[in-house]
Amino acid sequence: CYNIEPVAGEENQYICYVAYPLDLFEEGSVTNMFTSIVGNVFGFKALRALRLEDLRIPKAYTKTFQGPPHGIQVERDKLNKYGRPLLGCTIKPKLGLSAKNYGRAVYEVLRGGLDFTKDDENVNSQPFMRWRDRFLFCAEALYKAQAETGEIKGHYLNATAGTSEEMIKRAVCARELGVP
Repeated sequence: CYNIEPVAGEENQYICYVAYPLDLFEEGSVTNMFTSIVGNVFGFKALRALRLEDLRIPKAYTKTFQGPPHGIQVERDKLNKYGRPLLGCTIKPKLGLSAKNYGRAVYEVLRGGLDFTKDDENVNSQPFMRWRDRFLFCAEALYKAQAETGEIKGHYLNATAGTSEEMIKRAVCARELGVP
């Protein structure tokens, strides 16, 4: 802790400024950084209440992150869309629709002019909409919208799962369907 300031108007409350040497963190590991900072700071039992209000990451450390595997240019190339913003949305309602109705929503917005749609992160494999059914109906919607508009469309399927093996299985299925 390199600085402590009392909180104005509050008794026994302080703002503490803490700095860590970069050598404590593995280069390019967001997980290591957050578990080190949050795990160690919030695990400090001498404090009854603690709140992290700000986190500043030095440029020297952020430069060690590789970033996404590809950027906007790859997406534009996949969709063959240039010179304008890409238009997309997350399908709503995100929960409660059957796989067939979810696929219908994907079709309607793609047919209506959007370039891509995506699954919400909460859409996984719930009893009312199992992942394989959702994947199949979304692929059907995507290809139907492409055929009717003559444009390349995209739908980004959420392939997350309870295990890495299941996630890989879902990702392979998405790739085989030709849906990212």
